[in-house]
Amino acid sequence: MPDAPAPTHGLPPRRISEVAAELGLDLEQILPHGHHIAKIPIAELQKRASAPDGRLILVSAMTPTPQGEGKTTATIGLADALRCLGRKAMICLREPSLGPYFGIKGGGTGAGRAQVVPAEDINLHFVGDMYAVEKANNLLCAMADNHLQHGNEHGLDPRRIVLRRVIDLNERSLRDIIVGLGGPMHGVPRRDGFNITPASEVMAILCLARDYADLGDRMSRMIVGFTYKGEPVRADSLQAVGAMQVLLRDAVHPNLVQSLEGTPAFVHGGPFANIAQGTNTAIATRLALKLADIVVTEAGFATDLGAEKFFDIKCRSAGLNPSAAVIVATAKAIEYHGGFKTHGGSGNLAKHIENIRLFGVQPVVCISRFPDDSAANLRKIVKFCESLGTEAVVSEHYDKGGTGAVGLAQAVLRATARHRRREPRFLYPLDMPLDKKIEMVAKKLYGADGTDFDRRAREDLQLLEKQGLSRLPVCIAKTPLSLSDNPALRGRPSGFRITVNELRISAGAGFVVAICGNIVTMPGLPKVPAAARIKVLPSGHATGLT
Repeated sequence: MPDAPAPTHGLPPRRISEVAAELGLDLEQILPHGHHIAKIPIAELQKRASAPDGRLILVSAMTPTPQGEGKTTATIGLADALRCLGRKAMICLREPSLGPYFGIKGGGTGAGRAQVVPAEDINLHFVGDMYAVEKANNLLCAMADNHLQHGNEHGLDPRRIVLRRVIDLNERSLRDIIVGLGGPMHGVPRRDGFNITPASEVMAILCLARDYADLGDRMSRMIVGFTYKGEPVRADSLQAVGAMQVLLRDAVHPNLVQSLEGTPAFVHGGPFANIAQGTNTAIATRLALKLADIVVTEAGFATDLGAEKFFDIKCRSAGLNPSAAVIVATAKAIEYHGGFKTHGGSGNLAKHIENIRLFGVQPVVCISRFPDDSAANLRKIVKFCESLGTEAVVSEHYDKGGTGAVGLAQAVLRATARHRRREPRFLYPLDMPLDKKIEMVAKKLYGADGTDFDRRAREDLQLLEKQGLSRLPVCIAKTPLSLSDNPALRGRPSGFRITVNELRISAGAGFVVAICGNIVTMPGLPKVPAAARIKVLPSGHATGLT
């Protein structure tokens, strides 16, 4: 086993050229953005197409408390620990969104001794990928409205435009708006609205595209709306795709940063998991697998949301095959969901263990330790997992960094050594009808008795089937705070049904979004948003950002 690089606790971050060199990349193969950030050209993936892949580890979680269970922190701590053990490890994460950062959730770069840096830059404007997605999406919207203004030769029905504008902020007042007011010179009046940028189909496309050509092909298939006769009008009909590709030309390159301990990390792409597919770009993951022996990635929220979409959408599209999965659990979450009861917190954890096994992967449970956790409660969780045939490890990566997660890393390596599946197992076949796919996810992953479709959702189903789009996978948007679509149902609920309110087509991304429960794709700010605590001092330094 090779010697592990020395940890860099308390030291300034390494120059990004040094981080790249650890991956076998020299200065001619990176595009630096200052001293500590670089983009790695997509050409480096193409050059390594025939190289063997490393092993992929997915980090998911049990159903979280409203504060979250520290999946990103666990992902970083695990990769740091693998590097401590002498493994050539790498991290793959999503880019944080400004909406939650200025709202209630805070940043998305980890915490304590398990962070990626430079955290402030990553959490704020980073390298401009979010803006590129926003501009590409909104350019298409502008060209659709311009098409209406100048004769509407494709017969686009203003009442049936499904594409919405986006902005990377929480702004509830933009959910439902009217555009085109002010007379004939100011456009065609119609109802419109904004989504948050991570919910944009352009973001989903960026995160699933394989290369420049695939990016263009997917964007050309985007459905802007429907004609008066009910036929789809796509982005290529509006001649928008070339300009959109130009706006995303640099955004396709993965962004290289590092953890506090110097572990290389790609932070690239940022779809939410409750309303989108919830994983970083396929390009970043595929390139990381060529550059490192073991790659640790996360999927947003718990196994019922992020992990399911990771397998059924991302792995299916990108040809990925995880070797193991980590389920992050905490004593606080066990208690929040009802403690050690069959249908309480332990039941919730048990369901998530079952969920990961449905995909043919053996999970390891990471019990993230908090200072006020009792040793007795932690032992109880470990023994409970053992009774289910799952190894559980108490991890202290928040306080100790990689050294605090060595036991977790060793357990993960044991799980990868036992992995024998050559291909991932999916929850449903693509030729299954859309409503049956949704029902399959609801029954198998959530534990629901079945699904109910509102009148609008039934109409959407008929339209999608008519357009030949029923073979796409489904991306279910629901609350992350429950296995059900009701955030008040904690633990492991039973006897419930999932209600589908609406179906939205993401033809370019290649999936159908099922809106369930009280889900909005443009969040609002809390009464006292995190933005209220942020200030810039006379020195130019900011406070309240973490």
